[in-house]
Amino acid sequence: MVKGCFFTVAQLRLATPHQLKALLLPHHQDTDYIRRALRNLLDDRLVGRTHRAQQSYWYCTPAGLAEAAASGGLASKAGRTTGQRAAARTGLREHALALVDTVIAFHHVGAADPADWQVEVAPPTPAGSLVSDGVMLLADGSHAFVEIDRTMSYARLLAKLERYDAYRSAPTSGRGNAARAPRSHWQEIYAGPSLERPFPPLLFVLAPARRRAAPATREAVFHDRARPNWRITVATTTLPLLTAHGSERPVWRVVGDGENRRPLAALPAPR
Repeated sequence: MVKGCFFTVAQLRLATPHQLKALLLPHHQDTDYIRRALRNLLDDRLVGRTHRAQQSYWYCTPAGLAEAAASGGLASKAGRTTGQRAAARTGLREHALALVDTVIAFHHVGAADPADWQVEVAPPTPAGSLVSDGVMLLADGSHAFVEIDRTMSYARLLAKLERYDAYRSAPTSGRGNAARAPRSHWQEIYAGPSLERPFPPLLFVLAPARRRAAPATREAVFHDRARPNWRITVATTTLPLLTAHGSERPVWRVVGDGENRRPLAALPAPR
């Protein structure tokens, strides 16, 4: 349990004991085992914690991240925003916790394992800086990009979407060889050895935030403002809807496809 707790915190950057229980011991009624494991890790200085509003937030220390990377248990590099920094700042903290709630929703229905998520991935794009909130490897072997929105303006959301489209459309690099034609970065990472998989869908999860419109309202406005002239599949849901029903139920609304919702497996392929 200590090992599983450690690598989950390292992988996801920041989590509460209740979130870790939901991921590691979903059938337990309390967080006693999780808290004991966290205290052991705290004694070894592999994790740290911050208290806010009668809640504890746990993150890996630099020593913990180094230990996780050295053991091969950390699939992704340390995020640009450290867990300690996120825990100390309200906006970053709530954003990070919403991402963990999203991971839990996918995990509970068997769509993606927590170990198969990468946080704050920065793929190269010719349209400016792009940092994905999360990239997950789905149970069927395909990938999906995940963006958590709490407070971003619609203009910034759409601008980030355009950068994903630029990443998808970036020219191939390298000269290739007799056995294989040159590939773009996303084809190397996500398309599979025979390029049988399309560009991963971009999934926006709109989470609650104080002093902002409800997620369902923001989702509706986002669809009204979006103009689907890109070559990627973009789908949205709200965190309450995703948490209540799971990613495999019809909770995803595809931009440019009306108001109907689809399950994850029924999202259309990109143009």
